[in-house]
Amino acid sequence: MTERDKRQKFEELAEKRVNKVIKDLRLIGNLSNRNNYSFDDGDVRKIMKALDDELKALKVRFTQARPSEKDFKL
Repeated sequence: MTERDKRQKFEELAEKRVNKVIKDLRLIGNLSNRNNYSFDDGDVRKIMKALDDELKALKVRFTQARPSEKDFKL
């Protein structure tokens, strides 16, 4: 695979995956509607921590460190 092919593949996948994550984050944001859902501050903290942890791990991966792969559980 040439450098140009690698770059094109990166751009294609990055756009697709980032747009999916943005869509999913908006869907998570929809959970904040108290008319439809019941939750407490502890639930919100767990969600925010899980998202923050994964974003930090992503940043580390792009700086060549080893990633942490944890599953989220409420």
